Amino acid sequence: MESLLVPLLILAFVGAGVLIGARVLGRRRARPRADTAPRPARDPLELARTAAAKLSQDQHRRLYALIAQGQAMAAIKLYFEATGDGLRASRDAVGALAAHPQPFRPEAPEEEPAEDDDDAPQRFAYRYRAIASKGDVTREVSSNMLNDEIYGRIRTLARSGDTEAAAEALTRHSDISIKQAREFIALLED
Repeated sequence: MESLLVPLLILAFVGAGVLIGARVLGRRRARPRADTAPRPARDPLELARTAAAKLSQDQHRRLYALIAQGQAMAAIKLYFEATGDGLRASRDAVGALAAHPQPFRPEAPEEEPAEDDDDAPQRFAYRYRAIASKGDVTREVSSNMLNDEIYGRIRTLARSGDTEAAAEALTRHSDISIKQAREFIALLED
């Protein structure tokens, strides 16, 4: 009997240790830790808008190309490198962008109060084509700083005989040289 007493005592100590360990682990799991408290879920649409605003136009285009090709890991890596957000935040942002595609919206600079200067060039979202021809000679000016109103003023200046002012206005509202503008205006003089 004495030979069984030592193994039974060892078995009792091991059993008691296991029970105490299980109770301690159970208490730790039941108590929520402050650093692992669940975060409130963010609206994925709002997350997508915020994420898209952090990207440049080229980054935005490349990110959506990767999403379209099914290369989620490459898209997450691109977003991570572009924004400096953490990996988990980058993963969530790319997931939101894939679920809720966002168009690229450039940051609008704060505009100063506009003065009534009609001659100041302004960029439009479209390209305007102006064509002038006389006989066999045809010239074309294409610019996103022209529109019907501005081109009408240039044509009026040319037809009234103020060709130099018309040429200067055309160079201000397009990317052509003064020489090319004079050639174009010469075709409008009739």
